[in-house]
Amino acid sequence: MKVIFIKDVKGQGKKGEVKEVKDGYGMNYLIKNGYAVLATETSVKRLEKDNQKQEELEQKELAKAQELKNKLSKIKLVFPVKTGEQNKVFGSISPKQITTELKKQGFDIDKKKIILNYSLSTLGSHIVIIELHKQVKAEIEVRLVVES
Repeated sequence: MKVIFIKDVKGQGKKGEVKEVKDGYGMNYLIKNGYAVLATETSVKRLEKDNQKQEELEQKELAKAQELKNKLSKIKLVFPVKTGEQNKVFGSISPKQITTELKKQGFDIDKKKIILNYSLSTLGSHIVIIELHKQVKAEIEVRLVVES
């Protein structure tokens, strides 16, 4: 029996996959519990149409991410920080602070998308990576300066 998975089933198949399974397993478990539907001509055509829509949506998201990357590449954030002896910075700059500063400049970016490979706790310029899409990563410059 051929089925189309509508949910991921560990060890069996992923959503959108068409697979041959044993009749009893397909009817009594997969279809009964809503993990799959019977693969008929109609359901296969619907799957192809859904996959095409998903692909178009993915392309639009990728284009948006590229556009946002181009805008973000021109951004330079400056953070005045308190320092002690020998210009040692107290604390560090967090992704939340970067997100807040980006919001002030009109960019709505989730703090979970900001990737810090090291803590921003030294004066000077740092490059911060923002993952906008699986395939698109933007880099912004973050500068820490002495608070006056």
